[in-house]
Amino acid sequence: MFEKIILETDKVRLEPLSYDHLEALQKVGKDEALWQWVPSKYCESPAILKHWFEQTAQFHAKEQLVFAIIDSATNSVAGNTRIFRLDETNLQAEIGHTFIGLKWQRSHINTHAKYLLLKHAFEQLGLVRIEFQTHEQNHKSRSAIARLGAHFEGIHLKNRMLPDGRFRNTARFSIVDDMWPEIKARLEGWL
Repeated sequence: MFEKIILETDKVRLEPLSYDHLEALQKVGKDEALWQWVPSKYCESPAILKHWFEQTAQFHAKEQLVFAIIDSATNSVAGNTRIFRLDETNLQAEIGHTFIGLKWQRSHINTHAKYLLLKHAFEQLGLVRIEFQTHEQNHKSRSAIARLGAHFEGIHLKNRMLPDGRFRNTARFSIVDDMWPEIKARLEGWL
């Protein structure tokens, strides 16, 4: 169901992540603050990033589409994001595994990227449900998801094991197709 596609607004372009993006992505991802809530610091080195790209970002191509986020004004890689866990039977997927470089945080980048992903999911892929998940204590991410208009569904206790063996509690949100027209109008007003 997923086909490699470029999605864009006048300010942001989402391109299928490729080897060409890795060097810039690694530079954007060097700041330790970006990885506080993420289990894998895949931008730690060029070798780790290449391994992540080949083993994780390309894994299950029929179930996920991984994008480089490009700031159109500078043509710079600002981070990455994906639509993944595609469930064609139940017409749902998740949006996440997003990281945006500190330089672009609290800017237009995330709003435009999420708008493009949601529009593609609901209008081109015909999905009826999109999920967002984040660490229970990642208040910055939770606020960004809620700001989109996503419905908070609750905390899922101990649903992900972290690399150090501890478990994380996950805050889960969703947007369904019935909510999309109102959310789309609000996001387009912000664009």
